[in-house]
Amino acid sequence: MFTLQSLLDRASLELRVLVPGRPGALDAPVAWVHNTELPDPSHYVREGEIVLTNGLWLERVPPARFVTNVKKAKASGIVFGLRAEMPNTPGALVEACREEELPLLEISVAVPFTAVSQAMADMLTDERKQSLVGMVRRGDALATAISRGAGASGVLDVLRREHDLPLAVVDRMARSLAVAGASLDGDQLHAVATALAKKPPALEVDLGDPGHAALFPVGAVGDIDAALICLRPLRELATPERQALEQTARFLSLEVAKQQAVQAIEMRFASELLEMVLSGGWRATEVPGRLRAFGVDPSGPLAVCAVAFSDGETATMHGLAEVIVEFFAVEGVPAVVAGGTQDVVAVLPWRHPEHELPLLGRRLARSIERRFPGLRPVVGLGGLAAHAAELRPQLLQSREACRVLRRTRTGPSVRAFAELGTHRLLLGLLDAEILNEFAGEILGPMKDHDARRSGELELTLRTFLDHDGQWAATAGALHIHVNTLRNRLAKITELTGRDVGRTEDRVDLFLALTVEAMDRAQPG
Repeated sequence: MFTLQSLLDRASLELRVLVPGRPGALDAPVAWVHNTELPDPSHYVREGEIVLTNGLWLERVPPARFVTNVKKAKASGIVFGLRAEMPNTPGALVEACREEELPLLEISVAVPFTAVSQAMADMLTDERKQSLVGMVRRGDALATAISRGAGASGVLDVLRREHDLPLAVVDRMARSLAVAGASLDGDQLHAVATALAKKPPALEVDLGDPGHAALFPVGAVGDIDAALICLRPLRELATPERQALEQTARFLSLEVAKQQAVQAIEMRFASELLEMVLSGGWRATEVPGRLRAFGVDPSGPLAVCAVAFSDGETATMHGLAEVIVEFFAVEGVPAVVAGGTQDVVAVLPWRHPEHELPLLGRRLARSIERRFPGLRPVVGLGGLAAHAAELRPQLLQSREACRVLRRTRTGPSVRAFAELGTHRLLLGLLDAEILNEFAGEILGPMKDHDARRSGELELTLRTFLDHDGQWAATAGALHIHVNTLRNRLAKITELTGRDVGRTEDRVDLFLALTVEAMDRAQPG
């Protein structure tokens, strides 16, 4: 960095301070030098430049006006060159600079202005060389830290060896990946995540009490997935500090990409594990080995929970599975977590009393709410499986419990399958193929009719059963006349062979609709 003081330190330039200017002015950054004899150089001098002059303008304007014009250009100071005709710096110029608090230096007759320019060029060359060498060395150290598995924390340690800055790495899910000399609370983490979500990402983020912090995006696979945070505003960062932060952010992209690749592999293996559990047969023999790979003891007992967001919202969102993985890691519970479009399923060992499982589910729901404010997560629980071979019914039950909870906007956000009702419990124990055949035989003709005529018989039947067979309430919910409802129910009776006026036939229709809903909930 060039400063007036760095020029003063070069004895060969024979510079002398006449006016130091405001406090710290001699150590302020200098852009370059500008040689001029114009009475008003403000249109040509750039901000931060040093004005070199021999005072030939003294015949045209008084020193005070020249100093005012230089100050207007926001120059760093004036270097007055003595000459044989003027062996001393004019006192009026010294006084004007003192009034404006503008640094004034004097250079002897023996030293030409070109020596100042050459000195600046030499310093620029040295600075660029040192910057390049430092960047190469830092890059080697960062690459070594990543290759040795030091993680994001190791990357920050490399940076702090050169620059004592308060640093943190935060991802777009408001998770703290690493800190060094800094501490961020939950609100501050969410502020960073919000800033990252902007297009383009913000360059600074207001963290409240610490003030503004500089944000350096960390991208992986084309997206902005995290940020390197320096708890100082951008304006307070020197150029070498900003360059080091930008370089470190690029290397952090490699670390984030590596983490994402590992997570993707784990999620794929977890999804394959659920497919093995659901398919049964010979593939079920692979389940114990997969569970052990995730640190889960297949000898049991095992619990299964399914998580989604309530009806009216997207069932799952990007990052939900990662939040659940993090939750169980904090809880110290090994778990297999598989994300899908309908829900996110977790299989975990559970050696506590079964009635304590809903407490874990509620803590999980609260943790998700904090990461996804404004959304309502629901958690469905199956019963406990004695060992890996009994996981299938518990998996189906947890998903069914989650599906039922998604339809509710109020009430408990965590429920076990056993709490849903006897009919669901019994259906969950029967073979899926038999249940689907039963539902298809009853509902098939009605659904075909709706498909051919764009009808609403199925919706009418569901609404009628949801309103406990009350004609007026059903017609009101559907916004149709009671006579229209009567005609639709008659058609349903004709097509299904079940009379909605008879209790036993209503039960058949209700169970068939329930089986169909359970079947739709099965995909991952």
